[in-house]
This record gives sequence, structure tokens and C-alpha cells, in this order.
Amino acid sequence: MKSATALAITVAAAALGFTAALAQQDPIAARKALMKANGQNAAAVSKMVKGEAPFDLATAKKAFATFEDAAAKMPNLFPPSSKTGGETAALPKIWENMDDFKARFVKLGVDAKAAEASVKDLDSLKASLAVVGKNCGGCHELYRMKKS
Repeated sequence: MKSATALAITVAAAALGFTAALAQQDPIAARKALMKANGQNAAAVSKMVKGEAPFDLATAKKAFATFEDAAAKMPNLFPPSSKTGGETAALPKIWENMDDFKARFVKLGVDAKAAEASVKDLDSLKASLAVVGKNCGGCHELYRMKKS
């Protein structure tokens, strides 16, 4: 049992190290990867909410855990050197309002953690997704370039 725990800790540390290394090398690519994962998880739970897929508790909890993880990592992926390049959709407002920007990720993390803990069925998923979705939409509205 002890060796399994040690292995899990080693794997997690390696994954964090890889993410940190990627973030230092290319923060735009790192944040795009996190947002892509968020989008895939949001799509999975949205399908459940719309009745296009059956409710699956494990998938719902995984989605909220992914959002929480991204919320913890994202604030560090916006160094001044990443304002341009890499086909970024980040608006200059991010660096002008960094305190607000980072606070939004804190709120997303708190709300995602609460959602993960509270989701038990489709009705609680709907309520939780609405709260977490407001976080995502609010930040994207202010800080992400609109797609044309």
C-alpha cells in the first residue's frame, strides 16, 4: 500500500513538473491545453444537462475537478512575455487588470470544488454547472478576444 502511494505521488509530481516546464517554455500553449481540456469536460456535462447523454456522476465530478485544476494553474500562465504570439486570444485587459483576472480564477476554483462535492444527480449538476459556467463566461467576455 505504501509503495502505491509513493508511486502516485511520484507520478503526480512528474506531471506537475512537466506542466511547469511547458508553462515556462510556452505559456500560451500550456493555457490553450488547459482550456481545451476545460472545453471537452464542459461539453461532456453540457450533453448530460441537455439530455443528449445520460447522467454519469464520475464524468461530472471529473469535469469539475478539471476546472478546479485549471483554475489553480492558469494565473501563472500569463507572464508579460505571453501578451502576443502563439495565436493567443488573450486581450491586453488581462495585464491591465491582473488582480481581477487572478481573482476570477480563485472564484472558479472555489466554485468548481464546491460543485464537485455537491453533485449527486442531474438536478444538482444543472445547478452547479450554471454557477461554474458564469465564471467561465464572465472571464471570457472581459478577457478573451471574440472569434470572428
